[in-house]
Amino acid sequence: MNILILGSGGREHALAWAVKQNPKTDRLIVAPGNAGIAMLAECADIDILDGAAVVGFCEANAIDFVIVGPEAPLAAGVADAYRSAGLLTFGPSAAAARLEASKAFTKDICDACNAPTAAWARFTDAASANDYVRAHGTPIVVKADGLAAGKGVVVAMTDTEALAAIDDMFGGSLGAAGAEVVIEEFMAGEEASFFILTDGTHALPIGTAQDHKRVGDGDTGPNTGGMGA
Repeated sequence: MNILILGSGGREHALAWAVKQNPKTDRLIVAPGNAGIAMLAECADIDILDGAAVVGFCEANAIDFVIVGPEAPLAAGVADAYRSAGLLTFGPSAAAARLEASKAFTKDICDACNAPTAAWARFTDAASANDYVRAHGTPIVVKADGLAAGKGVVVAMTDTEALAAIDDMFGGSLGAAGAEVVIEEFMAGEEASFFILTDGTHALPIGTAQDHKRVGDGDTGPNTGGMGA
């Protein structure tokens, strides 16, 4: 098989490393890739947010299977474009990717399903968000609604930190991702993730992982875009 992986981060490097070892892999291309990925696969300079451009590349290179790594292309609907073109694609539709692309949407889904989550509220202006923080106190969690490369969450231990985060997000520091803000109850504890693969009907558990996202030792400092470990 000729396989195309979209992305340029550590996740895509790990995917490329695994795919390369599969005996069914005849040719592996990663777009855009990075210097490390280039040591084990071809790299191609393609705009991975442009579904039509990627479809054209796949047709020109006889790609059999596309694996989409990052969230942004999925939210933009590239997987839908590939499937419409008849390409075998690993990655959710734009509708399903909203669970990752919008924190408020996901909270709405959880509420509709009676899935327990932290108490929350959504805001489209700083003044209302600031009033909410003052009424509920800190610690509290301030989140940009949209995709922010893992940097859109501030665990505010003081009112000053929370109000500053709100002002930053509505002030445009995260672009469109901060046009809406979700504020959540602070819940102390450890974060853990349980992963499955699904085709919409079947679910295949593949393991667990734990993020240690804060920049400093001992879980101190702001969150980062990486998982840490």
